[in-house]
Amino acid sequence: MKPRIYHRNDCSQAQGLCVIIDVLRAFTTSAYAFDSGAKEIIMVSSAEEAFKKHRSDNSLILMGENDGKPIKGFHFDNSPKEMQRTSFEGRSLVQRTTSGTQGVVACKDAQEMLVASFVVAEATLRLIKKINLWNVSFIVTGRTNGDEDLALAEYLQERLLGRKISVEPFLARVRNSPAAKRMLASDPKEYPFAKEDLSLALDINRFNFAMQVSKQDGDLISRKVPMLQDH
Repeated sequence: MKPRIYHRNDCSQAQGLCVIIDVLRAFTTSAYAFDSGAKEIIMVSSAEEAFKKHRSDNSLILMGENDGKPIKGFHFDNSPKEMQRTSFEGRSLVQRTTSGTQGVVACKDAQEMLVASFVVAEATLRLIKKINLWNVSFIVTGRTNGDEDLALAEYLQERLLGRKISVEPFLARVRNSPAAKRMLASDPKEYPFAKEDLSLALDINRFNFAMQVSKQDGDLISRKVPMLQDH
């Protein structure tokens, strides 16, 4: 069966394995957090949920954004560069974003769930094949036209269908997307790492792990899954 592509507003139709995509920036940020030692990332739909979790366990680190802007009281913004500059060894994080984590919550009833960005594209493909469910759905979470996310969804779809394609045109779509233009036009005082974050998001296959979401005690928790290279 050909993998299907949905927007998060329509993902109630998705079945089997759902791959939720947020390239700019949520699941690029998650990947860099895992590379900096994070143990797990709890995904929530609102800042209030994140604060409630922190009140229950003040060791949790809060990261995310609201409409692209930092959330007052959170420890970190939704920035790959911030994750790269910080050590999270063994720590649990809570992430709330306007697009990516909303897609995870919307797909909470999926049989299996992954989150993805270009920095983990190849590892994500290998895990999709390993899970080997009949139905695979890619969920685009971007709000404007989401072309940065649709680009990855279409790239992964083509690869799963066995087609040999160049990744460069898909990366170009990220660079030219409305989301990228908004990032680069943002106030440097409010968002000092826009250029660096875009560059880090475009670093295709930087990490050799995928990110799988599981349900645990009512929480949606993402953990990295190391993937061995094929020989």
